[in-house]
Amino acid sequence: MSGDSSAGGRPVDGRVSVIALEGVPEIRAGDDVAALLIEALRATPDALPLGADDVLVVTQKIVSKAEGAIVDLSAIEPRPEVIAFAERWERDPRQLEVVLREACRVVRMANGVLITETPHGFICANGGVDASNMGSGSGSVVTLLPVDPDASADGIRAAVQTALGVDVPVIISDSFGRPWRWGITDVAIGVSGMMPLDDLRGTPDADGRIMHSTVRATADEIATAAELALGKATRRPAAVVRGAHPTRGEGRIKDVLMPREYDLFQ
Repeated sequence: MSGDSSAGGRPVDGRVSVIALEGVPEIRAGDDVAALLIEALRATPDALPLGADDVLVVTQKIVSKAEGAIVDLSAIEPRPEVIAFAERWERDPRQLEVVLREACRVVRMANGVLITETPHGFICANGGVDASNMGSGSGSVVTLLPVDPDASADGIRAAVQTALGVDVPVIISDSFGRPWRWGITDVAIGVSGMMPLDDLRGTPDADGRIMHSTVRATADEIATAAELALGKATRRPAAVVRGAHPTRGEGRIKDVLMPREYDLFQ
């Protein structure tokens, strides 16, 4: 942890800023996404120099594209029951078929919504399969989640450190819905160089009372802060979040996944 941050990784001066990176081109399979992000860091005013309290947040979409986690829907033949479900709810049956093929468990399939568990352990709508922001392939291709988002974050972090001389934490982010609330928010699906949670249990609050259940989802909070600057239709797929003071460490995204025995709603 940065030596000037307070307990729980809170910003010491109460300020957090987000700088969306400019100039990242349309990503294609095989592109060196880390090199393109480094170019964008150099080209974006005020992004450099990176500091100890910075976090680089990179959206899942460009990582998946660069890693070739893309499916051509024209090659997908949906099963009959998927076609029937799609017709009823005006969904693309090919996309639903891809979701089911990628799932290790179907949690819910009703009201036009398909919620699955991915091999990573994420429980989310459409299993992270996404048809948005696909450029020239819009409507005919979808992206899958990266096979190992932590490893993707590790690679970007290492490349940035080599090029710029700063070991900055990296988050791979994606948009998730939430039970019982409308709307989506960005969360971390991969991390490198930071702990995704800040466990404040056993520490005093502002009044000196010992906290017994508070665990902050720091990586998720940083990811959604970045999304406020990135937006969904701006073609800005990465941002530097400055002043968050994350707890440094070699955390993994599995740290945030709740074991099934703790799931009160399954």
